[in-house]
Amino acid sequence: MEQRIVIFDFGSQYTQLIGRRIRELNYYCEIHPYTKEIEPGPDVKAIVLSGSPFSVRNSNAPDFDLDRYLGKVPILGICYGAQLIAQKLGGKVERSNSREYGRAVLTNLLPDPLMKGVESGTQVWMSHADHILSLPRGFETISTTQSIPVAAFRAHPEVGKAPVYGLQFHPEVTHTVSGSTLLKNFISHISEMEPNWTPASFVEETVESLRSQLEGERVVMGLSGGVDSSVAATLLHRAIGDRLHCIFVDNGLLRKNEFEEVLEVYKHRGLNVKGVDARDQFLDPLEGVSDPEQKRKIIGRVFIEVFQSEAEKLDNVKWLGQGTIYPDVIESVSVHGPSVTIKSHHNVGGLPEALSLNIVEPLRMLFKDEVRKVGAELELPSDLLARHPFPGPGLAIRILGPVSRERVEMLQKADHIFIEGLKKFGLYDQVWQAGAILLPVHSVGVMGDERTYEQVVALRAVTSVDGMTAQWAELSYDFLGDISTAIINNVKGINRVVYDISNKPPSTIEWE
Repeated sequence: MEQRIVIFDFGSQYTQLIGRRIRELNYYCEIHPYTKEIEPGPDVKAIVLSGSPFSVRNSNAPDFDLDRYLGKVPILGICYGAQLIAQKLGGKVERSNSREYGRAVLTNLLPDPLMKGVESGTQVWMSHADHILSLPRGFETISTTQSIPVAAFRAHPEVGKAPVYGLQFHPEVTHTVSGSTLLKNFISHISEMEPNWTPASFVEETVESLRSQLEGERVVMGLSGGVDSSVAATLLHRAIGDRLHCIFVDNGLLRKNEFEEVLEVYKHRGLNVKGVDARDQFLDPLEGVSDPEQKRKIIGRVFIEVFQSEAEKLDNVKWLGQGTIYPDVIESVSVHGPSVTIKSHHNVGGLPEALSLNIVEPLRMLFKDEVRKVGAELELPSDLLARHPFPGPGLAIRILGPVSRERVEMLQKADHIFIEGLKKFGLYDQVWQAGAILLPVHSVGVMGDERTYEQVVALRAVTSVDGMTAQWAELSYDFLGDISTAIINNVKGINRVVYDISNKPPSTIEWE
């Protein structure tokens, strides 16, 4: 059984970041809700307890069966996790006089394997309203800050007992300068785990596993042109060859020329792929629809109908391939009550039930950045791997207000000018995601000697690591001016261009 680090999630906004940082160090880890019961067997090399929006002092705070792991496997508590360890074992956690949020400096570092290579005075990132006032018996402080008496602690080493550590700060965020060093020290020196989680090892193990799982079987898979489905299809193709049948549907809501260009890339890669022109089947029922959720439901329904029709033309298909990635399958921890309604997805929900097929998801344990690394290992073309994320419902949700063929064509042209401009000026790879949004607004303009009353398009470009947070991209005025002029001069029906300078949060990347 593969060795792993288990991260128990108490609802922190940073939990996925802990997992990504550990994976970046080439150690395999999994994220589970704090309620999950996992036996501390030989495959579990260590456990990490995440932060939480709760206070351990609250009666309804997430609890945890610490005794299941104490002394049996190395434990690292981060923020709430550290406070939980301290409180449950007899220490004292109190509310801070003031919430400590932001940069702090470590002082009074004791010699310890966890602190190897970490210097006194190093910057860390705090985010807490409580602090540990006193530690349980048998524990000691190994660092402080100017504001708090316990920034990091450890249990006194006992022969035959697994170590226990706690950090009041967040080593997983980039603002903690030595955060990766601390995590590596805990995993390598304290948990004695080997760093063998690499793109090459993942490809080798996954292809071998798929061959065994799908021996003699046929798989059908819908491609989107995006990174996830392309990498998943390539892994499946490497494992089972032409027994993989790919379907790429043109829903009429793709970017300009995208269907033909992406289809050519897939065929050049040797994939057994069929392109399906279903533009009318999508655009007819979308005509005049304004509500974004209604748009999603129509697109989802029609996609299932089209895909099912094509899949049923294939004989003896038993499996449905999907490009699901880890953030999609991690069990969410609802610490705020019932989950909010999630936006409908256009090409996942309903397919397995409609087709009565088994699911195979080669990427279900990978984060987004890992998918790209695996794609590079598979030698997929860089322009495909560097593609910006694109919404599942396509341009339908970048058309605010009613959908029409005329408005789709208008947006495709404006979006094409923007994206090609980013590529021409070497800006595309500096941006996480970019696109144009057609607004349900008309504006007065002057072209020649005539007044116009035409539509407004907004340009959106953001920088990000994983899309969970994003900052608007500071594109130059000269570039934006050139793009604005090109759109107004070349796209009939648009006479005004604006640029979105909103960050996420509080705004989202997409407008709908």
